[in-house]
Amino acid sequence: MKRSGIADLPLHGGRVPQWLAERMTMLGTAITETIIHGYGTSAFLSRLSDPFWFQALGAVMGMDWHSSGITTSVMGALKRGLAPRAHELGYTSAAAAADTRAILRTSCDSSHSDAALMAKRWSAPVD
Repeated sequence: MKRSGIADLPLHGGRVPQWLAERMTMLGTAITETIIHGYGTSAFLSRLSDPFWFQALGAVMGMDWHSSGITTSVMGALKRGLAPRAHELGYTSAAAAADTRAILRTSCDSSHSDAALMAKRWSAPVD
């Protein structure tokens, strides 16, 4: 099936209510653990990188505000729920990723190789 077309997703203000954030954390954690245990970490990351799947995950977790804040809300819920289980599930924690970014920035400042500059761009925060 070819994916094409446009979507009009208006911006919404406000914050996710605390009760919804807690439910999103519990449900997102359960979904993630199920996928990782059944298919592996790379399969979960592959799904997470698909924008259609990510939007659907956000909807299933209860994020009903179209696209406004869905990335922040879903990733925040996953971070809160999965951080205590990082080693158990076999992925790198956010703290280790931040250390990696710092190392890459330092190496890129002292070395201007194309590979180092590309790694620096890839590791830059998106949000």
